[in-house]
Amino acid sequence: MSIDWLLTQLADSFSGSLRVAEPMSKHTTWRIGGPADLLAIPANERDLLSLFSYCQEIGLPWQIIGRGSNLLVKDGGIRGVVIKIDRSLGKITWLPNGLYAQAGISFMSLAQKSVEHGFTGLEWACGIPGNLGGAVIMNAGAYKAQLSDYVTKIDILEYTGCKKEVMASDIDFSYRKSNLVGKPLAILGVSLQLKPGNFVEGREKMRQLCAIRRDKQPLEYPSAGSVFKNPPNDFAGRLIEAAGCKGLTVGGAQVSTKHANFIVNIGHAQANDVITLMAMVQDRVEKMSGIVLEPEVHVIGE
Repeated sequence: MSIDWLLTQLADSFSGSLRVAEPMSKHTTWRIGGPADLLAIPANERDLLSLFSYCQEIGLPWQIIGRGSNLLVKDGGIRGVVIKIDRSLGKITWLPNGLYAQAGISFMSLAQKSVEHGFTGLEWACGIPGNLGGAVIMNAGAYKAQLSDYVTKIDILEYTGCKKEVMASDIDFSYRKSNLVGKPLAILGVSLQLKPGNFVEGREKMRQLCAIRRDKQPLEYPSAGSVFKNPPNDFAGRLIEAAGCKGLTVGGAQVSTKHANFIVNIGHAQANDVITLMAMVQDRVEKMSGIVLEPEVHVIGE
């Protein structure tokens, strides 16, 4: 059985979008990646359940992505099904002490809407790409704040089809990761506890933080944000710059001359260009400082 069989089974019941041989370069912020055998964008939880059920029935591999902001897809693409959680699963429910949001909402949009609704706490997220589900799994953070500071509980859908509510206290959050990474589940929604705030002050804080990002980060080029995690008591960008890597180029990939912890796509970069460049940076930094930089981006595909 194959992709064709899966398409036949989903034909009358799937409400979302199904795209065969879809270039993943269209679905990553690096604008890099070979084709997925099938890209499925569910419109609701029922679509998710159908995908899990049919893929398991025929033994077809699948993986879940968000907005591709922390992702490098290899040039050979991805075999099986890529399930993309996006704005169709992105509703917000406002609560007296915060909100409940579905996983597909843009994290930046959520930050902005929370300020508009009279809450404070997420202003730091104004420039972080990706959706809420990915931000939770990777415990996104900036300016000494992190998402786990606000999470109270998470709704998940296990690949078996079982829906569960998980309390934040039962999740092992740490710097830029959680124990949800690699687990056979999809994030459905997240409850966040926030404090009452002033709209004018919140909007101004977001404006200032976005200005800082524009000044310090190479937002004019496709990238995946920070490529390496900051080692304890230091900054990856500082180490990379000290190792003389700024401007280092392989094919269409370049270590940004503006922020050394960004690798940017300066024109038709391939995944292999980025992988080679990452290895060169790690080697130079280790030789200079003895520190082995740990990637923050995830590499998938073949």
